[in-house]
Amino acid sequence: MSLQGQRIVVIGGTSGIGLAVAQGAAGEGAEVVVASRRKESVDAALERLPQGAEGHALDATDEEAVRGFFDRVGGFDHLVYTAGESLLMEPLATADLGRARRFLDTRLWGAYTAVKHGAPAIRPGGSVVLTTGTVARRPMPGTTVAASLCGAMESLTRALALEIAPVRVNIVSPGIVRTDLWRDLPPAEREGLYASMAGTLPVGRIGEATDIAEAYLYLMRGGYSTGSIVTVDGGGTLV
Repeated sequence: MSLQGQRIVVIGGTSGIGLAVAQGAAGEGAEVVVASRRKESVDAALERLPQGAEGHALDATDEEAVRGFFDRVGGFDHLVYTAGESLLMEPLATADLGRARRFLDTRLWGAYTAVKHGAPAIRPGGSVVLTTGTVARRPMPGTTVAASLCGAMESLTRALALEIAPVRVNIVSPGIVRTDLWRDLPPAEREGLYASMAGTLPVGRIGEATDIAEAYLYLMRGGYSTGSIVTVDGGGTLV
Protein backbone atom coordinates (compact mmCIF):
# COMPACT_ATOMS: atom_id res chain seq x y z
CA MET A 1 0.00 0.00 0.00
CA SER A 2 1.28 3.47 -0.87
CA LEU A 3 0.86 6.59 1.24
CA GLN A 4 0.38 8.63 -1.94
CA GLY A 5 -2.59 10.95 -1.53
CA GLN A 6 -3.28 9.95 2.06
CA ARG A 7 -3.74 12.46 4.88
CA ILE A 8 -1.57 11.82 7.92
CA VAL A 9 -1.76 13.58 11.29
CA VAL A 10 1.44 13.55 13.38
CA ILE A 11 1.06 14.87 16.93
CA GLY A 12 4.59 15.57 18.05
CA GLY A 13 5.53 15.99 14.41
CA THR A 14 7.72 19.07 14.69
CA SER A 15 11.00 17.48 15.81
CA GLY A 16 12.88 14.23 16.16
CA ILE A 17 11.11 11.03 15.19
CA GLY A 18 7.77 12.76 14.57
CA LEU A 19 9.27 15.20 12.10
CA ALA A 20 11.13 12.37 10.36
CA VAL A 21 7.82 10.50 10.01
CA ALA A 22 6.14 13.59 8.55
CA GLN A 23 9.02 14.13 6.12
CA GLY A 24 9.04 10.48 5.08
CA ALA A 25 5.29 10.40 4.53
CA ALA A 26 5.37 13.66 2.57
CA GLY A 27 8.18 12.21 0.46
CA GLU A 28 5.81 9.41 -0.54
CA GLY A 29 3.16 11.88 -1.62
CA ALA A 30 1.09 12.06 1.56
CA GLU A 31 -0.56 15.22 2.83
CA VAL A 32 0.77 15.81 6.35
CA VAL A 33 -0.63 17.69 9.32
CA VAL A 34 1.79 18.26 12.20
CA ALA A 35 0.93 19.46 15.69
CA SER A 36 3.02 20.42 18.70
CA ARG A 37 2.68 22.48 21.85
CA ARG A 38 4.72 25.50 20.74
CA LYS A 39 3.82 27.59 17.71
CA GLU A 40 7.46 28.42 17.00
CA SER A 41 8.21 24.69 16.73
CA VAL A 42 5.31 24.27 14.32
CA ASP A 43 6.51 27.17 12.17
CA ALA A 44 10.06 25.78 12.09
CA ALA A 45 8.81 22.32 11.10
CA LEU A 46 6.71 23.70 8.26
CA GLU A 47 9.86 25.24 6.79
CA ARG A 48 11.31 21.71 6.59
CA LEU A 49 8.22 20.13 5.03
CA PRO A 50 6.90 20.43 1.47
CA GLN A 51 4.51 23.17 0.50
CA GLY A 52 0.97 22.19 1.42
CA ALA A 53 1.86 20.70 4.80
CA GLU A 54 -0.37 21.95 7.59
CA GLY A 55 0.66 22.82 11.15
CA HIS A 56 -1.17 23.53 14.41
CA ALA A 57 -0.14 24.50 17.92
CA LEU A 58 -1.78 21.97 20.25
CA ASP A 59 -1.61 21.18 23.96
CA ALA A 60 -2.16 17.42 23.89
CA THR A 61 -3.05 17.42 27.60
CA ASP A 62 -6.08 19.69 27.03
CA GLU A 63 -9.00 17.51 25.95
CA GLU A 64 -11.10 20.37 24.62
CA ALA A 65 -8.15 21.60 22.56
CA VAL A 66 -7.66 18.09 21.17
CA ARG A 67 -11.35 17.79 20.34
CA GLY A 68 -11.27 21.14 18.54
CA PHE A 69 -8.10 20.19 16.68
CA PHE A 70 -9.69 17.09 15.17
CA ASP A 71 -12.85 19.03 14.34
CA ARG A 72 -10.68 21.40 12.29
CA VAL A 73 -8.62 18.64 10.65
CA GLY A 74 -11.64 16.67 9.44
CA GLY A 75 -11.25 13.27 7.81
CA PHE A 76 -7.80 11.67 7.54
CA ASP A 77 -6.13 8.29 7.09
CA HIS A 78 -3.50 7.80 9.79
CA LEU A 79 -2.77 9.18 13.25
CA VAL A 80 0.80 9.10 14.56
CA TYR A 81 1.53 10.09 18.17
CA THR A 82 5.13 10.87 19.15
CA ALA A 83 4.55 13.81 21.51
CA GLY A 84 6.89 14.31 24.46
CA GLU A 85 9.54 16.97 24.78
CA SER A 86 11.80 15.45 27.44
CA LEU A 87 13.07 12.25 28.98
CA LEU A 88 12.45 11.41 32.63
CA MET A 89 15.21 9.47 34.34
CA GLU A 90 15.54 9.85 38.09
CA PRO A 91 15.80 7.57 41.14
CA LEU A 92 12.56 6.54 42.81
CA ALA A 93 13.70 7.94 46.16
CA THR A 94 14.05 11.47 44.80
CA ALA A 95 11.39 11.39 42.09
CA ASP A 96 9.32 14.52 41.59
CA LEU A 97 5.75 13.22 41.39
CA GLY A 98 4.47 16.43 39.82
CA ARG A 99 6.99 16.09 37.02
CA ALA A 100 6.14 12.40 36.65
CA ARG A 101 2.43 13.20 36.33
CA ARG A 102 3.12 15.82 33.67
CA PHE A 103 5.28 13.31 31.79
CA LEU A 104 2.46 10.76 31.82
CA ASP A 105 -0.16 13.38 30.99
CA THR A 106 1.59 14.19 27.71
CA ARG A 107 2.75 10.77 26.67
CA LEU A 108 0.03 8.41 27.94
CA TRP A 109 -3.11 10.47 28.47
CA GLY A 110 -2.27 12.68 25.51
CA ALA A 111 -2.16 9.61 23.27
CA TYR A 112 -5.36 8.26 24.82
CA THR A 113 -7.17 11.55 24.24
CA ALA A 114 -5.87 11.86 20.68
CA VAL A 115 -7.18 8.42 19.78
CA LYS A 116 -10.49 9.08 21.55
CA HIS A 117 -11.19 12.17 19.47
CA GLY A 118 -9.24 11.28 16.33
CA ALA A 119 -10.40 7.72 15.67
CA PRO A 120 -13.93 8.65 14.54
CA ALA A 121 -12.42 10.72 11.70
CA ILE A 122 -10.08 7.98 10.43
CA ARG A 123 -11.11 6.76 6.99
CA PRO A 124 -11.57 3.06 6.09
CA GLY A 125 -8.21 1.30 5.87
CA GLY A 126 -6.58 3.79 8.22
CA SER A 127 -4.51 3.31 11.33
CA VAL A 128 -3.03 4.67 14.53
CA VAL A 129 0.68 4.35 15.35
CA LEU A 130 1.77 5.10 18.92
CA THR A 131 5.19 5.25 20.58
CA THR A 132 6.77 3.23 23.39
CA GLY A 133 10.41 2.34 24.16
CA THR A 134 12.59 -0.66 24.87
CA VAL A 135 12.79 0.33 28.53
CA ALA A 136 9.43 -1.45 28.90
CA ARG A 137 11.30 -4.76 28.51
CA ARG A 138 14.79 -3.73 29.60
CA PRO A 139 14.35 -1.31 32.53
CA MET A 140 17.32 0.15 34.35
CA PRO A 141 17.62 1.90 37.72
CA GLY A 142 16.17 5.38 37.40
CA THR A 143 13.62 4.45 34.75
CA THR A 144 10.61 3.58 36.90
CA VAL A 145 8.39 6.26 35.35
CA ALA A 146 9.58 5.70 31.78
CA ALA A 147 9.26 1.91 32.08
CA SER A 148 5.78 2.26 33.56
CA LEU A 149 4.76 4.57 30.74
CA CYS A 150 6.07 2.25 28.04
CA GLY A 151 4.39 -0.80 29.54
CA ALA A 152 1.12 1.11 29.71
CA MET A 153 1.45 2.28 26.10
CA GLU A 154 1.93 -1.27 24.86
CA SER A 155 -1.13 -2.49 26.76
CA LEU A 156 -3.12 0.49 25.49
CA THR A 157 -2.17 -0.42 21.93
CA ARG A 158 -3.44 -3.97 22.25
CA ALA A 159 -6.70 -2.85 23.86
CA LEU A 160 -7.30 -0.17 21.24
CA ALA A 161 -6.61 -2.62 18.41
CA LEU A 162 -9.69 -4.52 19.57
CA GLU A 163 -11.85 -1.60 20.65
CA ILE A 164 -11.60 0.60 17.56
CA ALA A 165 -11.23 -2.15 14.94
CA PRO A 166 -11.20 -2.20 11.95
CA VAL A 167 -8.93 0.82 12.46
CA ARG A 168 -5.50 -0.74 12.97
CA VAL A 169 -3.48 0.25 16.04
CA ASN A 170 0.25 -0.47 16.36
CA ILE A 171 3.20 0.89 18.30
CA VAL A 172 6.90 1.50 17.63
CA SER A 173 9.52 0.78 20.29
CA PRO A 174 12.76 2.68 19.64
CA GLY A 175 16.05 2.13 21.41
CA ILE A 176 18.53 4.95 21.84
CA VAL A 177 18.11 7.55 19.09
CA ARG A 178 19.96 10.77 18.32
CA THR A 179 17.22 13.38 18.88
CA ASP A 180 16.62 16.59 20.82
CA LEU A 181 15.32 14.56 23.77
CA TRP A 182 18.94 14.44 24.92
CA ARG A 183 19.47 18.19 24.58
CA ASP A 184 19.63 18.79 28.34
CA LEU A 185 22.91 16.87 28.57
CA PRO A 186 26.11 18.88 28.04
CA PRO A 187 27.38 18.25 24.49
CA ALA A 188 30.48 16.32 25.56
CA GLU A 189 28.46 14.12 27.90
CA ARG A 190 25.82 13.54 25.23
CA GLU A 191 28.35 12.50 22.59
CA GLY A 192 30.08 10.28 25.14
CA LEU A 193 26.77 8.56 25.86
CA TYR A 194 26.13 8.04 22.15
CA ALA A 195 29.59 6.55 21.65
CA SER A 196 29.31 4.32 24.70
CA MET A 197 25.90 2.99 23.69
CA ALA A 198 26.99 2.47 20.07
CA GLY A 199 29.79 0.23 21.32
CA THR A 200 27.30 -2.10 22.99
CA LEU A 201 24.97 -2.53 20.02
CA PRO A 202 25.29 -5.30 17.41
CA VAL A 203 24.89 -2.72 14.61
CA GLY A 204 27.74 -0.62 16.01
CA ARG A 205 25.89 2.71 16.04
CA ILE A 206 22.95 4.44 17.66
CA GLY A 207 19.74 5.15 15.80
CA GLU A 208 18.82 8.21 13.80
CA ALA A 209 15.29 9.59 13.63
CA THR A 210 15.02 8.45 10.01
CA ASP A 211 15.78 4.86 11.04
CA ILE A 212 12.84 4.85 13.42
CA ALA A 213 10.51 6.70 11.04
CA GLU A 214 10.68 3.76 8.63
CA ALA A 215 8.81 1.61 11.16
CA TYR A 216 5.94 4.10 11.39
CA LEU A 217 5.73 4.30 7.61
CA TYR A 218 5.66 0.51 7.34
CA LEU A 219 2.87 0.22 9.91
CA MET A 220 0.77 2.81 8.10
CA ARG A 221 1.22 0.97 4.81
CA GLY A 222 0.85 -2.57 6.15
CA GLY A 223 -2.82 -3.43 6.15
CA TYR A 224 -2.40 -6.75 7.98
CA SER A 225 -0.68 -5.48 11.14
CA THR A 226 -2.62 -4.52 14.25
CA GLY A 227 -1.85 -4.79 17.96
CA SER A 228 1.83 -5.13 17.00
CA ILE A 229 4.95 -3.79 18.71
CA VAL A 230 7.75 -3.07 16.24
CA THR A 231 11.14 -2.76 17.93
CA VAL A 232 13.83 -0.69 16.23
CA ASP A 233 16.80 -0.66 18.58
CA GLY A 234 19.92 -1.81 16.74
CA GLY A 235 19.73 -5.10 18.63
CA GLY A 236 19.82 -3.42 22.03
CA THR A 237 17.32 -5.79 23.63
CA LEU A 238 19.56 -8.72 22.68
CA VAL A 239 22.60 -7.62 24.68
